[in-house]
Amino acid sequence: MEPVTHLLTGACLSRAGLNRRAAYATLTMVVAAEFPDIDTLWALRGPVEGFQHHRGITHAFLGLPLEAALIVGGVYAWHRWRVGRASTRTTAAGTAVVKALTAAPVRWGVLYGLALVALLSHLLLDYTNNYGLRPFFPFDDRWYAASIVFIFDPVMFALLVGALVAPSLFGMVSAEVGAKKQPFAARGWAIAALLGVVAWWGLRSVEHARAVQMAMTQSIPAPAESAGAWPPNQDSLTISGQAKVHSDAPMETVPVYLQAQRALASPDPLSPFRWSAVMDFGPVYQLAAVDTLGGTVTMGATTYPKPGRSAVVLAAEMSKLGRAYMDWSPMPIVQVTETDSGPMAGRDGTVEQVVSFRDPRFMGGWLSGAGWQPLMGTVEMDAAGRVVRQSMDGRVEP
Repeated sequence: MEPVTHLLTGACLSRAGLNRRAAYATLTMVVAAEFPDIDTLWALRGPVEGFQHHRGITHAFLGLPLEAALIVGGVYAWHRWRVGRASTRTTAAGTAVVKALTAAPVRWGVLYGLALVALLSHLLLDYTNNYGLRPFFPFDDRWYAASIVFIFDPVMFALLVGALVAPSLFGMVSAEVGAKKQPFAARGWAIAALLGVVAWWGLRSVEHARAVQMAMTQSIPAPAESAGAWPPNQDSLTISGQAKVHSDAPMETVPVYLQAQRALASPDPLSPFRWSAVMDFGPVYQLAAVDTLGGTVTMGATTYPKPGRSAVVLAAEMSKLGRAYMDWSPMPIVQVTETDSGPMAGRDGTVEQVVSFRDPRFMGGWLSGAGWQPLMGTVEMDAAGRVVRQSMDGRVEP
């Protein structure tokens, strides 16, 4: 998910009652809820490097205990700084008394546990979208994605923001009538918002399963090179186990249809009933728009053949970008194009061919008319099949 939703989730988790357990709970959980995205710093070394390491160890169960320790350590350092600057007053007996800094007791063990809860919330939210994550990295490199919500979900955002803003508005009304201010307000609002998010996930999960099921029922005419001709033997044909019948009639081509072997459905950011599906028909991939409310599947106009095993494709797949992309994408679309107007000068040589990597999960739906394709990588090759340049989303790797 995008960063603000993670931060709001951490704040709501704290306000649901966990902020009563230990001081600095809200601060710790808000920071921890977004902390795994610190892996975006890898992008400072280049876009391909950032893509390769995104949602790696910081988004894995193995890395969470260390991340929680770092966060709590930072909060502890800030707490010690506050104590050192705390104002004191002298009693009649001349004893120095430190002013209370927090409404809740300082419990570092509890705070560590709350940091782990917020870190787990980050993994859960990232799992719900279609980019996915690798929770068992580095022992298991497989990607897991529920694909039920987009990277930004307006309904979730509204629920979380409302849970944090509404108590302040009602608090202003209460202050006008002289009501006593509560130290841990907004618990009910936060709980209601979190339950609303879970209910929203439930609805989207049901519709996602329907979208996948509808996509799996589709079929398309087989490409000419894979359909073949019928009957398989023109000279003889066995009918119902009887004698062979010879015929000199010309061979007729019978239409052959391919059934979807697997399907993925990606969410629409606005509606839980609209999905962008991609289907694997064996030799080709096909995009489709699925409306689970109306029960319709609108097939795309273009099929995408699976990559061949040419030397250029294999060399591109073995590049740094290619290895990361083929590991991440469940249905990669790999295409080879010749450079326009002849060879093109590259940093390390002359570019003859460009191998592009695209993921159909991010090509359909509203993204199809956006004028750009996110998460597209390119590998430029010279005449000898060597990698000249790599780029991700149009940004060239240094």
